[in-house]
Amino acid sequence: MPAIVDIPTRSVVTNDFPWITHDLFFEWRDYHSPSAPNLWPDDCREEMDRVMERVFTEVNNGVYRCGFAGSQEAYGEAFNRLWAAMDWLEDRLADRRYLMGDAITEADVRLFTTLARFDAVYHGHFKCNRNKLTEMPNLWGYARDLFQTPGFGETIDFEQIKQHYYIVHSEINPSGIVPDGPDVSVWHTPHGRAQK
Repeated sequence: MPAIVDIPTRSVVTNDFPWITHDLFFEWRDYHSPSAPNLWPDDCREEMDRVMERVFTEVNNGVYRCGFAGSQEAYGEAFNRLWAAMDWLEDRLADRRYLMGDAITEADVRLFTTLARFDAVYHGHFKCNRNKLTEMPNLWGYARDLFQTPGFGETIDFEQIKQHYYIVHSEINPSGIVPDGPDVSVWHTPHGRAQK
């Protein structure tokens, strides 16, 4: 889990990750590069807050509700909620390049972290297997578009991600076997999103 730590004291300042990026943007604005993107644009803030709330509750947390469901009924409910949100995102991205339009915002940053792990971990390990991200044309193109944007793809280490989930969650994967796939080279294929 991400956290801001005071180095001299080694004390955690905060691990409230939705607010970390908010605070870095608003409280540290004087230290931003002049070319830094506006991740929290004023003109769509209300809608963006609603989008981020749905992404957080239904997708970011939704995959965990599926993976750690304690009953078939709980799993079924979590699965249906997750895929309702994934279908909503697929539709939303049909006519726009990014979640809020033609520029990357904080909403995209928050969704990307789950999409980058989806086929490698959540699809199989957490049983979110209605279909793969690669089978959803708009979401898959969008995920690759972000991955190929400086600051996104180079932060992803697929091997580390798989090692973490498949080894640490021994109650889900008692054998500790880490899958070899999927082929990560597909993240570098053309995404075709620039014309959206």
